[in-house]
Amino acid sequence: MANNLVYIILDSCRYDSFLSANASNILSLGKLSRRFTYASWTSPSHHTILMGLLPHESPRNVFASEVYKNEFSKWVDRLDIPNLSFKSFVPYLSLPRMLKDNGYRTVARVSMPVLNKFTPASQHFDDYELMSNHNDFQGMIDIVDFDNESPTFYFFNLGETHYPYMLTDETLPHISGVHGVFKAMDDFMLTNRSETNNSSSFFEDQQMKFLHEQQSLCVNHVDSLMDSLFSKCPSNTYFIVSADHGELFGEDGYFGHGPIMHKKCFEVPLVEGMCP
Repeated sequence: MANNLVYIILDSCRYDSFLSANASNILSLGKLSRRFTYASWTSPSHHTILMGLLPHESPRNVFASEVYKNEFSKWVDRLDIPNLSFKSFVPYLSLPRMLKDNGYRTVARVSMPVLNKFTPASQHFDDYELMSNHNDFQGMIDIVDFDNESPTFYFFNLGETHYPYMLTDETLPHISGVHGVFKAMDDFMLTNRSETNNSSSFFEDQQMKFLHEQQSLCVNHVDSLMDSLFSKCPSNTYFIVSADHGELFGEDGYFGHGPIMHKKCFEVPLVEGMCP
């Protein structure tokens, strides 16, 4: 039987945050590599990921088309499906659809509202839900149940590593993500758009350093739960752990991600391998 697949996205986790964390369980899967995402915020990045394109290595002196070719070809080894080819992804260009066509049960749990079940991200999943709690990797692990009759694809988008990088009570000013911005957009358009929100004033350097450290601590928390996930997975389960984009913690005057063109918005970790 083809390999099961568990794909975990540490939302907003930049490479050096992961590097400074103590992620020994995740690193038991394989070697950590520095990769670059195709987009700088959640929604478009997940669209690319769910096409079957992992964050790339950005190799020099090669044709860009060769990078796509090599990335798609790696699915043969990951899934242990010998006759898999790029044509398997056409015309949908969808990883979950390709897996369904190869007999997989497809399950997703996401933490970001911009990935809710009414968005294109939910297409081709048998079971897709937005978690009610921003920080509930344990809740995702609780639903894992492999079917001995067919391989399973679990896709998890984790909010723990996303702003505010707090696992308990929030202690910082609230800064809306794009979902919160959209909810308040009509009010904004109908009022004085020149008004500023003092609660969203830029963080000081010490706060930025604290937030960066908090993201690493959240990686530690996620890693501490990996043992319980491993224990529920058959030996023929292939894992991919990565991020959808990076984050800015004050570098060059930037904070956050999305409408920012900066290397740290695109630089992410990637670890993959068979269940240890």
